[in-house]
Amino acid sequence: MPRSGERTRRRILDAAYGLFYRGGFARAGVDAIAEAAGVTKRTLYDHFRSKDALLAAVLDAQHALVLARIQGWAARAEGDPARTVELVFEELAAWARTPGWQGSGFTRAVMELADLPGHPARHAASRHKAAVERWFADELGRGGVGGAPTVARQVMLLIEGCLSLILIHGDPSYAVTAAAAARRLVEHGLTRSAERTSP
Repeated sequence: MPRSGERTRRRILDAAYGLFYRGGFARAGVDAIAEAAGVTKRTLYDHFRSKDALLAAVLDAQHALVLARIQGWAARAEGDPARTVELVFEELAAWARTPGWQGSGFTRAVMELADLPGHPARHAASRHKAAVERWFADELGRGGVGGAPTVARQVMLLIEGCLSLILIHGDPSYAVTAAAAARRLVEHGLTRSAERTSP
C-alpha cells in the first residue's frame, strides 16, 4: 500500500478507536468515523470492507500497542517476576484514574458482541488476550516461576476481574488487592520451583 494510503488507513483506525472506545461499537456510525478521520465514506470502505472489519482491525492495531506497553512496564522490574506483576497492576490502577477511562476496549467489544461468537472483532480480542497470557507465561517462566502457564492464567483472571470491578465501582483500589494476590501466586510458584531444584 502506498505511504499515503497507509497514512489514511492509520487515520481511520485512530478515529474509529476513539469513537468505539467512547461510545461503543453500535453507537459509532460510519459517517461519524469518516468525518473524524477526514475522509469520505467511500474512502473508508476502500480500506475496510465493513464496520465489523474495521472494529477487528482497530483491535488488531491496539494489540501491538498494549503488549508493548505491558512489556515496557515489566522491563522496569529487571527480571523480578513478583515485581513484574505488581508493576502491571500499579499501571492499570493509574490508567483507570485517567479521565474518560472506560475499561478494556477488548473486553467491552466482546461484551457488546456477546451474541455474535463468529464476529471478527471477537476473534481479534481472543487473539490479544491469549497473546498477553502467553507473554506472561514466558516472562514468569524466565523468572523461575514454577507452573508459569498456570500462574499466567491466574494473573490474567485477576487482571480481568480487577478491571471489571474498577469499572463497576469506580474504585481503582481493586488493583491493589489484585496485585497482592498476584504477588502471592508468583511467590508460591517461585517456592515450588526452588523446592524441586533443591538437593
